[in-house]
Amino acid sequence: MTAYAIAHLRRPAADLPDEVLDYMERIQSTLDPYQGRFLVHGAPRTEVLEGTFDQALVIIGFPTFDQARDWYHSTAYQRLLPQRTDHLDGDCLLVDGVPPGYEAAATAAAIREAQSAAPDT
Repeated sequence: MTAYAIAHLRRPAADLPDEVLDYMERIQSTLDPYQGRFLVHGAPRTEVLEGTFDQALVIIGFPTFDQARDWYHSTAYQRLLPQRTDHLDGDCLLVDGVPPGYEAAATAAAIREAQSAAPDT
């Protein structure tokens, strides 16, 4: 099942430092062994539909959760990571995607059933 590395980065007050640009130039070489590919990278066009969002969003897809985790903890990426984290604040997480044929209505039905079967407290 596809997994995703998602980074929510606060934009710096000034131009990006050379270290971050170097990070951007080198990150793909750390992704290649794990079949990672950028799906969203800063998105030059963003339309905020709810709330506020003045940050950058990065989404990288991987074939599996294990490949995503292995990439993040790889020696090559860990060596490169401080070039971003020393200059940009943000959050990063790994998440599993949904399986083929996933239906939100089926998930809602299962939750309703579980909640109705739970004793009242």
